[in-house]
Amino acid sequence: MAKISAIQKNLKRIKLAKRYAKKRAALKKIINNKKLELSERFEAQLKLNKLPKNSSKIRIRNRCEISGRPHGVYRKLKISRIALRDMASSGKIPGITKSSW
Repeated sequence: MAKISAIQKNLKRIKLAKRYAKKRAALKKIINNKKLELSERFEAQLKLNKLPKNSSKIRIRNRCEISGRPHGVYRKLKISRIALRDMASSGKIPGITKSSW
């Protein structure tokens, strides 16, 4: 089980990323527009830098929904390989059985 503080920090980052997504997209559109003046683009860059760092989507960590484990997480299922194996062994996932020979 991961530290609860790490899980909460990641949830905070997800919430901030959702809140500032439109603002970030608009500023990035201005920054990447080569037809605008350099000073206008530079001001947009300064505004983007003033936004919270944790509002960036890149800072979000994929974590297991069950255990909070940061490594070995399947993107589609949003659970770690260990949690998946435990659930499959206990029969909680339909169609998946533990192989034995």
